[in-house]
Amino acid sequence: MGAHDYFEVTNDILAKDISIQWKAFEKVPMAEERLPFTVKAVQDEADLRKAVQIRQAAYGRHVPELAELLRVPESYDREKGSVILLAESKLDGSPLGSLRLQSNRYGKLGIEQSVELPEWLKYCSLAEGTRLGVSEGRIGRVVKAALIKAFYLYCLESDVDWIVITARKPLDRQYEAFLYQDVYPGGEFIPMRHIGNIPHRVMAFEVKSGEARWAEADHPLYDFMCRTKHPDIDVNGEDFNLPNNRMRQPQFSNRIGTRQ
Repeated sequence: MGAHDYFEVTNDILAKDISIQWKAFEKVPMAEERLPFTVKAVQDEADLRKAVQIRQAAYGRHVPELAELLRVPESYDREKGSVILLAESKLDGSPLGSLRLQSNRYGKLGIEQSVELPEWLKYCSLAEGTRLGVSEGRIGRVVKAALIKAFYLYCLESDVDWIVITARKPLDRQYEAFLYQDVYPGGEFIPMRHIGNIPHRVMAFEVKSGEARWAEADHPLYDFMCRTKHPDIDVNGEDFNLPNNRMRQPQFSNRIGTRQ
């Protein structure tokens, strides 16, 4: 048997082995959990007003000078490739959290106004997460995890290669705990022109390997992120009604690796 034939046979065996392991993994029943709030993609101006309201309130607690500029929607909110996730209380419909994601499907990311991305990211499908804001207290921590899960699922189903974020101190430690990696060596904090020149750490997360890396690390939120179905997290739907917003909406069942 020649070397070429040997590698073909070996690769075939490995592929079959991985396929068998994945099928066994898929058969493990998923838990289902209801949340006291919903997470959805903003569809209209009323939703957008709620997202702006919670965003401004959250930034007001930590960056009051920037919060003053966030009382109204930003231009990024209406750009092509932007999606705004909104968490709302089931009790009274009040906003509990919001997160904006922007893909590079139609143009450069906002972060590219402030830094030049390295070669290993330049030619990939990217999504930038910005303006994460949640309510105070214990519910805010759960809302934050749900928004990050919704963002991850959206990117997974949209074939995004990497999530890119900028984080100020001490929020950068939260993303580090989620296994985000530094884009620039040493975890340097860089003033961001598109975020009021506030120093931020630039970090990235490879989407397709996310579940495997969380499992390998025995991450405390692995079950929440990957092995629990949350019917209240729903970002399916048609194209947004907001002007100029035409990003494709993925269809997924809230189960990793399962498309509808």
